[in-house]
Formats: sequence, structure tokens, C-alpha cells
Amino acid sequence: MEWRFLLKIRQEITNKLLEIEQKEQVKILYAVESGSRAWGVESPDSDYDVRFVYVRPMKEYLKLQEQNDIIEWQLDEVFDMNGWDLKKTLIQFHKGNATLFEWANSPVVYKTTDEWNGIYKQCKHYFSEKIALYHYYGTANSTFKQYLQEDKVWYKKYIYALRPLLACRFIEYNHTIPPVCFENLLPCISSKPLLNEIETMLAVKAASDEKDLNPQLPMIQQYIQQELVRYKQLSKAMEDDRMADWKTLDDIFVKIVTSLETSFTC
Repeated sequence: MEWRFLLKIRQEITNKLLEIEQKEQVKILYAVESGSRAWGVESPDSDYDVRFVYVRPMKEYLKLQEQNDIIEWQLDEVFDMNGWDLKKTLIQFHKGNATLFEWANSPVVYKTTDEWNGIYKQCKHYFSEKIALYHYYGTANSTFKQYLQEDKVWYKKYIYALRPLLACRFIEYNHTIPPVCFENLLPCISSKPLLNEIETMLAVKAASDEKDLNPQLPMIQQYIQQELVRYKQLSKAMEDDRMADWKTLDDIFVKIVTSLETSFTC
């Protein structure tokens, strides 16, 4: 049954996270699903995009030689697993990194900790509307130009263009972090015919392989073109709203690294 398969996959991911901790001598603070499975629009052959945040023993942060701040653990047809060091993560929060905020709000969580909950409680205030709009516009624009110009297209790429544009619309009207799940962004669209065409596209995609080509859908195509023009202008016009404060992040880093030092056996 499907639930047994999903349970098996989740256990396999949990085991891999434990293996990473043991072999890399780190503590994983947070691990989630990213990409189509987090968005709720996966295909039968979608892989599992696991992203995690980890911290190393304090002595590793005191070395003069620059340390690697990314663990790239596995990339194959089933799993895509990689993580960021806590220091890198906090720096990216300061930059308003929209991808990091998506990880922090993923509906599919494989591991979390009290430390991470405390981190995000303070770091969510670093969300930047301008940075997020620019990120989502850029993602949609790149996808549209690269994958949605032919008569037949991958419907997966419609989602990769639509979802960031709907996130832009959510931010524009709600001035906060957009939902991760694609379904929760659809209320941003008021046109019933467009919603119907999107639902048709999603049904076809859910029953197809990700590489299957299907005819262009004119209403979706037009909507993407119009929104790209609008959010290019809006993202440029917005004032920089990033938080300048570093002290909060510095304090978080010192507190986490020192408080977890006794949990390492190395």
C-alpha cells in the first residue's frame, strides 16, 4: 500500500540523516522536504529533495582555514540530499534568502529540534519582501524563457513558473512569507476559467511522468506573460527592506554552538 511505501521512505531518510551525523560529526537541527513534494504537486517519479541545517563542534569554527559550509550527501533518481552549515544559514537569513524561508516553512518535516524552533522564531523577522519578489520573479522568468516556448511543454515547468508568480502575488497583498504548498497559493487567482485550466494541468501532471510533453495551455501561458511584466516592474520599484541587524544572528550562533558542544563525542 502507498502509506507503507511512504513510511518506508521516511524511515530511510531518517536513517540517512543519522548516517550523516555520524560520518560528518555534525548535529542536524532541521531537515525537510523541498521542491515538488513539499509543494504538493509531485509526479509518480518525483525524487525526494531533502534539505537540512547542521552545526559542527565549536573547534571547527575556530580554525583559520575556511571550512566547507555545505554537505552534499546524495544525488540519484530517488534522493537529492544536501544541507547548510548553521553559520551559512544565519548569513543567508540576513540576506533574506527566499529559498531558506521555504525550507523553514516546509509542510514535510523529517526532523526538527528545540534549537531550530528558537532560531526561526527570531530569524523569520529577516524576511524581505523585495528580495523574495526578485527571487520569485527571476525563477519564473528563467523557467518561462527556457522551458515554455515550444508548442509542447513539460507541465512540471508550468508549476515552476506559476508557483513563484503566485508567491509574488501573495507577498504583494499580504506582506508576509508565502505558503509553500501550491494549493494554498491558488486562492490568489480570481479567474475561474484560469483555475479550471490549472486544475486540468495538475491532473494530467499527477498521472504522467515528469518528462512527458503536453500541448501549451493558452490561459496559463498568457497569465505567466502578464505577471512577469508586472513583477519585474514591482520588484525593481520596491525599496530595500532588509534588516541590517547582525547582533541577533551573532548571539544565536554563539548560543547554539556553545550549548551543543557537550553533545559531540568527537
